[in-house]
Amino acid sequence: MMTTTELAQVLFATPLQPSDDLSAYRIRAAVDERLCACGGDPAWCAAYVAQEAGDHPETYVRRMRWALDAVTAAYEPAAA
Repeated sequence: MMTTTELAQVLFATPLQPSDDLSAYRIRAAVDERLCACGGDPAWCAAYVAQEAGDHPETYVRRMRWALDAVTAAYEPAAA
């Protein structure tokens, strides 16, 4: 089971953008696709995120906040 932070790092490493029409299904599919492309290793995505934070600190915080919010909504348990 991955944490919300790990899921957000994987989403961060996808080409999805906050301006895209994003459903929970599309977010989960993008996360799955990126994980498969990385051999199932979320550490690759964490390294990518760290590189982006260093290279583009002006956009890093906004994108990571979006990624955290998006995975929180996409992976929240269904209401009982």
